[in-house]
Amino acid sequence: MNTASFAALLLRLRLRSSLAMRANPVLAVAGLAVLACIGMIGWTAHALVQLEAERDALAAAARSANFPSPVPSPVPSPVPAVALAPVVPAARLADQLEAFYAALGPRRYAEQQVRTLFALAAKNGLSLSQGEYKTGYDRNAHLSTYQVNLPVKGSYGAIWRFALGALRAIPFASLDDISFRRDDIKDPAVEARLRLTLYLKDAPGGER
Repeated sequence: MNTASFAALLLRLRLRSSLAMRANPVLAVAGLAVLACIGMIGWTAHALVQLEAERDALAAAARSANFPSPVPSPVPSPVPAVALAPVVPAARLADQLEAFYAALGPRRYAEQQVRTLFALAAKNGLSLSQGEYKTGYDRNAHLSTYQVNLPVKGSYGAIWRFALGALRAIPFASLDDISFRRDDIKDPAVEARLRLTLYLKDAPGGER
């Protein structure tokens, strides 16, 4: 029902209420109450119709407006999670492998290197007990090892000077472990045990 039809219906109800008031006052009061309710309903319906019309007008205006289409943002190129290592030419690998084996010490002079360690210990004022020695061979790397365990006694600084001097004198050696012990805190001398490994390029018994 539109607004005009509802207004015509309301006018007819008012005319009928006027006639009923003249005929019967009780019925006239009841008619006025009904008329008031219908009036409230009519006002509400009218407000809803206006609201619907305004909403349709806004929707039409939004459709007719010329909004520029959004420009998609550029998608960044994917970054690899792990960078691939450069490929090393085979000739360069061969040169590096040759340089590695050239840096190893000759196995037949291993006992001479042990004498060098004893001379360095004496030079630094250390008392050196009999060491322990163990040989080995790595088939995959094709190199021999000569492990030396040396118990020494002296000042803390002298022991470190001996250890660093040994690495300088024997460049193919590694200091694998060093431990210190002092029985009495008043004793200036410290007992230490060093484990060094000599890496040698000759296999035992000519093994390759």
